[in-house]
Amino acid sequence: MTLRIGIDVGGTNTDAVVLDAADRVVAKAKRPTTQDVTGGLRAALDAVLAELTPDRRAAISRVMLGTTHATNAILERRNLGRVAVLRLGAPATTSVPPLADWPDDLRKTVSAGEAILPGGHYVDGRPISPLDLDAVRRFLDRASGAQAVAVTSVFSPADAEHERVVGELAEREYGLPVSLSHEIGSLGLLERENATVLNAALYGVAAQVTRALVTALAERGIGARPYLAQNDGTLMTVEHATRLPVSTIGSGPANSLRGAAFLSGVRDAIVADVGGTSTDLGVLAGGFPRESAAAVEIGGVLTNFRMPDILAIALGGGTVVRDGSIGPDSVGYRLAERGRMFGGDVLTMTDAGVHGGRMADVPATWDRSALHGLEPQAVRALALADTMIFDAVDRMSLGRADRPLVAVGGGAFLLPGDIPGVSGVIRPEHAEVANAVGAAIALASGRADTILPAGARVEGIERAKEEARAKAVQAGADPGRVEIVDLMEVPLSYLAEPTVRLHVRAAGPLAT
Repeated sequence: MTLRIGIDVGGTNTDAVVLDAADRVVAKAKRPTTQDVTGGLRAALDAVLAELTPDRRAAISRVMLGTTHATNAILERRNLGRVAVLRLGAPATTSVPPLADWPDDLRKTVSAGEAILPGGHYVDGRPISPLDLDAVRRFLDRASGAQAVAVTSVFSPADAEHERVVGELAEREYGLPVSLSHEIGSLGLLERENATVLNAALYGVAAQVTRALVTALAERGIGARPYLAQNDGTLMTVEHATRLPVSTIGSGPANSLRGAAFLSGVRDAIVADVGGTSTDLGVLAGGFPRESAAAVEIGGVLTNFRMPDILAIALGGGTVVRDGSIGPDSVGYRLAERGRMFGGDVLTMTDAGVHGGRMADVPATWDRSALHGLEPQAVRALALADTMIFDAVDRMSLGRADRPLVAVGGGAFLLPGDIPGVSGVIRPEHAEVANAVGAAIALASGRADTILPAGARVEGIERAKEEARAKAVQAGADPGRVEIVDLMEVPLSYLAEPTVRLHVRAAGPLAT
């Protein structure tokens, strides 16, 4: 028998589960998230390990982690590396310099110098200008204190040759790690460049996370192979994560969606993950999260790497209730100290939900009498919360009413049993740790995003499929079990010849 552990770090709680070879939950735990993130991770890991016998501990083969380390580093401007930012595209693109729209404090923290040098390609693959490697060397010589290099070439999703040449030069002659934009983002120069720079700035954070995870497992005598969750609901090896750490941003909502699909057995649904501070709503399409088509802002920076299409509203178990309003503030992980029924002085949505009969089994230690005199506020709060949920579901459903809603998360009891716009409400077993389950059952994946002339469409699609399969194997998938799970073609207008943008995603179970 082999076991695997899934861990997900949320803003309020860190959840952990242990699954057996038949995908049954054999242990689960929820612990408060700590400010340094790692402390809560270790506490949740220790809690599930305490439920296992020594023989079962020895059977743990894999540990999957979804973490907020990278997100927190960007939001707090902490532990970020200095990056030499290089764009290949001159004389084009010079009117908008790199990092022009970044917040000043983040730019000062990250940038070790920026330059726009000759290179890059047009959309049809023709070079804009010859690559000038001597100019690249002069720039890197001036980029004092750089700990990494970010290289973005115009239309590199169509032709990445210039990025690869410059990347090899920086690694070979300067010994610096390199972040290449064609591996990270898609079409959209500025957003792809932003994501590439953030990725390079996170190399140090990624090394700390992987080292902390590997050390925590070694200290507990666990020889399992670790993986990190990506923001599309799939996994990657720690080696892959150290090269593409920006892919871990947003992995929490993706884990919740995948966990909801697994626990409910439903492949097409709306998912509401109710935590301590917020409710995240997303859509399952074929068992995977529906991806956002819009640029994603992280720490004040617009990026275009893949992210689930998530609508977050300020409604959670710790949301503060006031007379006539709820939130947006929350007591978060201090709910057990500050909530009225726990002896605190703050009326929360958990108090309102219990008063409204939304929780089936209320622990005997919770003091309902603490709500005396506050009943009208609790009733109004629950009505306001229902309205927020109804509006959010309406926005995510896009007019379709034939899909169920899967309710997960520790605060899922707050959701009413009848919600307009969905065919029903499903509350699966172990819903409170769905995000950790999602991390534990996730596949490894890879993708290709390129531009093809119509005349080379058939050959181009096959090349893109092979590239996506190779990236999935690189992320940790079993080479013999990788499948193409998504293929999308989008015609591009106003070009000299018919051209399509091609997006291919491959996924498969982890290699043994």
